[in-house]
Amino acid sequence: MTATLPFTPTPTPTPTPTPTRHANSEPGTRCAAVRDAAVREPTAHGAQHRPASRPEHSDREVEVLIAWLACDSKREVTERLFLADSTVSTYIQRVRSKYDAVGRPARTKVRLLVRAVEDGYIGLDDL
Repeated sequence: MTATLPFTPTPTPTPTPTPTRHANSEPGTRCAAVRDAAVREPTAHGAQHRPASRPEHSDREVEVLIAWLACDSKREVTERLFLADSTVSTYIQRVRSKYDAVGRPARTKVRLLVRAVEDGYIGLDDL
């Protein structure tokens, strides 16, 4: 036996979500993602976006960076490029310092990879 209700139930209206803000943001300011997108240079369809604050690395710095990102250790880079361990470390530190200087720190290997791809120094095919 089914019970009949003396009234027709109406669907409960879905509440409208209220906009949220980051705890550190103030009204009228852009969030970090929007701000980052705003400083990128316009590019052709399908081209990589390059941030306006792109550091200039020497050819050798880029060569060592690519080798280091593709290898499992600095030891492999030293064997591949015939460099001393300290020389590889120096090149990687120079690259990191240049990113720090333009306000885009890259303190980990993953961050260096992201920065190098963003700036067009390497492509994922180079790895």
